[in-house]
Amino acid sequence: MASGRPGAAQREPDGRVLVTGPGTKVLIRRVRAVCLGLPGATERASHGTPTFFVRDRSAFVYAWLDGHHDNHFAHLWCAADPGVQEALIRSGPDRYFRPPYVGHRGWVGVRLDTRIDWDEVEQLCEDAYRTVAPRKLVAELDAGRGDRPD
Repeated sequence: MASGRPGAAQREPDGRVLVTGPGTKVLIRRVRAVCLGLPGATERASHGTPTFFVRDRSAFVYAWLDGHHDNHFAHLWCAADPGVQEALIRSGPDRYFRPPYVGHRGWVGVRLDTRIDWDEVEQLCEDAYRTVAPRKLVAELDAGRGDRPD
């Protein structure tokens, strides 16, 4: 359902941002499955785009599937630990970038307009989650996967 304001985000019946560009419905389904499969993860619109939060408080992934500002391609912004952004950009400058607004805090942008390695996207989203989630939720994630906490 569309809002009457120009530039306002359109909503799906459940309130999530309606993503409409070519191919973006498949992208958002996959990103949602990854992000919402993490303990305590929620989704709501932030800045007009689907954004994934830990317990409705701390964002860990923004999904800019119709592009954003000068980046006219589908991409994610993912929270990252110190040094990760630089290492990823150095290893794949055609795939990774420093996003505006949050890049100075170490977040990393990942392009989704080329062949997508979904295992890699899943790992980036999980790492982003681990960056902002409280230890208790990270332990719950590890226990659910049979992993040992670090």
